[in-house]
Amino acid sequence: MSDILVERDGSVATVVFNRPRMRNAISLAMWTEIARVTEQLGRDDDVRAIVYRGAGRQAFASGADISEFEEQRKDAASARHYGAQTEAAYSAIRHCPKPTVAMVFGYCMGGAMALAMACDLRFACEGSRFGIPAARLNIIYPVSSVAQLVDLVGPAYAKDILFSARTVEDREALAMGFIQRLVAVDDLEPMTYEYLGTIADNAPMSVRGSKVTVEYALEGFTDANRAHLRQLALEAYESQDYKEGTRAFMEKRMPRFTGR
Repeated sequence: MSDILVERDGSVATVVFNRPRMRNAISLAMWTEIARVTEQLGRDDDVRAIVYRGAGRQAFASGADISEFEEQRKDAASARHYGAQTEAAYSAIRHCPKPTVAMVFGYCMGGAMALAMACDLRFACEGSRFGIPAARLNIIYPVSSVAQLVDLVGPAYAKDILFSARTVEDREALAMGFIQRLVAVDDLEPMTYEYLGTIADNAPMSVRGSKVTVEYALEGFTDANRAHLRQLALEAYESQDYKEGTRAFMEKRMPRFTGR
């Protein structure tokens, strides 16, 4: 069975890190596959939201598979190649046009933290744990992921997490803003899919435009970014979904959006 599974339920897709015996540790081949399936799902008009999770309830993922490091990250050249593959996975999720959620059971450590941060939202169950042990391996965490950590929790908490390499418990992760929902173990799956069902019922062009706008707010509103947002807004006003949304509002019924 594949170490990366893709499951569908209506318009919501789930990407599963499927190595439960190894707490879903992510191999080099898995990094490559995560990028591939994410890009594929991002192009699929039938998909309106994506969940990332680990198999079982013990771990989202324990991080990169360190047992590969003696071969795959043995020197500067192999480390550059490995880093390019991990960054491709993070970038694919970060720039995916569909809303993405990391659904975290148990441990979320190391490179798995970067995967979770690349998602739009992070939902976790009670008992989940988070950490970046790079300082214990003499690894400097990727610059794009550090920037995301700073965006999420602020510079002081980011330094705390990186300098100490400590494990952050569930309630502290919620308080610092790393996760957006913290629920009982048995409630995490139904809550996540109910939430994404709500998103899937909304207008895809509007949701996509909101995601791009937030990204540009973090990057800075350049002239090119502003022009792109104006174009997206015009396309939304000219769409069938805009007509459907206003008509449904007047008729006091739920709209049926098609993404066109």
